[in-house]
Amino acid sequence: MSVGQGQRTTAEQEERNAMHLLPVRRADVPFLLALALIASVYIILIIGILAAKVFYVELPLVGEVFTNPGYRYAVILSLLSCSVTTVLSVWIAVPTAYLMTRVSFFGKRLVDAILDIPIVLPPLVIGLGLLMLFQTPPGVWIQQHVRFTYAIPGLILAQFMVACAFATRTMMATFTEINPRQEQVAVTLGCSRSQAFWMVVLPEARRGMIPAATIAWARAMGEFGPVLVFAGTTRMRTEVMPTTIFLELQVGNLGMATAVAVVMLVTSLAVLVLMRIAGRGMRMM
Repeated sequence: MSVGQGQRTTAEQEERNAMHLLPVRRADVPFLLALALIASVYIILIIGILAAKVFYVELPLVGEVFTNPGYRYAVILSLLSCSVTTVLSVWIAVPTAYLMTRVSFFGKRLVDAILDIPIVLPPLVIGLGLLMLFQTPPGVWIQQHVRFTYAIPGLILAQFMVACAFATRTMMATFTEINPRQEQVAVTLGCSRSQAFWMVVLPEARRGMIPAATIAWARAMGEFGPVLVFAGTTRMRTEVMPTTIFLELQVGNLGMATAVAVVMLVTSLAVLVLMRIAGRGMRMM
């Protein structure tokens, strides 16, 4: 796609966003102020949480997160595992979402409900389910070749189980917004269904991959319950930043727990900014 086409795409997107905006009349001001007051309660809570962490944290402890081998290992493992989980989640979410939005098949409603299970289940239950799954004969056979329980592959699997569900829902919303007429025209002109997917649908779906990757990464970074139950909290092995915070709180080290939490916060905000910049760049392509 050329630069001119990318600019037109961005302009069209801005025009669509503007269509949802309504003019504000003087009579609407009390109603809108009431809505803003309700919304401000939640916004103030978010700002308060962020401010409390920033003002409470001790900078020497933040430095220790990167100099202490144990804490540094947790940071590195968190970044690597979340990145792998994000790639796997988007890789699975794209074909799954395409099938759910473009193909009619028997049991589709059941499959749609199954896809929501990781979202609605308590995280600890997901971790317990994974632990029980790998105690079955097929699970034991798998572990004879690749160790999952209380190991790094298990950590990634625990993160993936939740993150992929959110990525799939995001991609389903993306495919729903794409007009199927373009794909039908491509098929009519001689393309196979596969060619139409790769050349027509997937380029249009790229704008949804960045939000899907962002939410998958964020969910993986903050995942605690399944990781705790299935992968454990072994130092210098399966410990990630959320479990580091848990371990530090268990021994009453609130200062170090806060320092790790601030590192998580800064890392997550940095990834969010980079993802948004990448998303704008893809829309311009």
